[in-house]
Amino acid sequence: FNLITPTKYHKNTNSSIVGSLSSIVLQYVVMKTSQSISPIVLLGIIALMLICGFLTYKTITLADEVASLTTSLAQETQAKEKFIVENATSLDALELASTSIAALSSKLSLTSEELDDLTDDYTAEKEKNDNFEGQIKKITGTVNVLDKLSKTDEELLQKYSKVYFLNEHYVPEKIVSIEKKYLYNEAVLKSIHASVKSYLYEMIDDALDDGVKIWVSSAYRSFNEQASLKGAYTATYGTGANTFSADQGYSEHQLGTTLDFTTEGIGGGLDGFQNTAAYTWLLKNAQDYGFTLSYPQGNTYYTFEPWHWRFVGEDLASDLSDEDAHFYDWDQRKIDTYLIKIFD
Repeated sequence: FNLITPTKYHKNTNSSIVGSLSSIVLQYVVMKTSQSISPIVLLGIIALMLICGFLTYKTITLADEVASLTTSLAQETQAKEKFIVENATSLDALELASTSIAALSSKLSLTSEELDDLTDDYTAEKEKNDNFEGQIKKITGTVNVLDKLSKTDEELLQKYSKVYFLNEHYVPEKIVSIEKKYLYNEAVLKSIHASVKSYLYEMIDDALDDGVKIWVSSAYRSFNEQASLKGAYTATYGTGANTFSADQGYSEHQLGTTLDFTTEGIGGGLDGFQNTAAYTWLLKNAQDYGFTLSYPQGNTYYTFEPWHWRFVGEDLASDLSDEDAHFYDWDQRKIDTYLIKIFD
């Protein structure tokens, strides 16, 4: 037994059985030793002892393996139980998280609906504000227009050639003297509406840059001055004066925005002006400076006056030119719409 079993198994509980068996075998051997036994019997005894020892070893080994397996099974069982507990905890946490997510989703849905409502309210309010702003701007624009119109002489675009009448008290709001270099006769001062002066100067300067000389022959005339002039013409030409000279109160010159021009080659007069480079230049460019020819050929008011040009503003002068029309061809109501921007 001692020979065939490792030392670590000697004190094993299972060795008691083998120990008892070994004791019986040993007693038997001792008893028979004193007697004569054959070698075969002795070998059988020894073989029996070896078999018993081997069986004992296997029994002990199997018992240890069972114990080890039992321990491993117990550990695995504990691990599984721990895993189950942990998973159960995780499942609880997941369920709680799912519940929280559902709650947040619900709140988000409500928040989105509230946001949509707020967006709709904002859009509606913005539309109201935009409409209100548009109304304010429209009102403001109207007020500005009315204010500007109230400060603009409404007579400036009226048809005064035998149509409307300017009384003897009418004087343009601002009358200023024309610089001498723009006058044909520098010894005789001429006046013009203050707001027209810069347009006149620019036009004459640009014409001179093009090699064309234009001078002012006649400008503003008061009611009484026109009466004296018409009286002199009547005395000379009789009723024939009505074909080329306006009565007092009907002359565009009283507005301070109308001028008679002359140029070189005609002795400072008016006759023959239609045959000059100055007239050709004015026909091509005068509208760019706000001037228009009042009495072209074929008009129904006076004889053709190529020297007589009236300031009506750049917009109206340009539109008349574009449509190949003249001031007295248009309806007064249409002309009045240009008054607000006559000096723009």
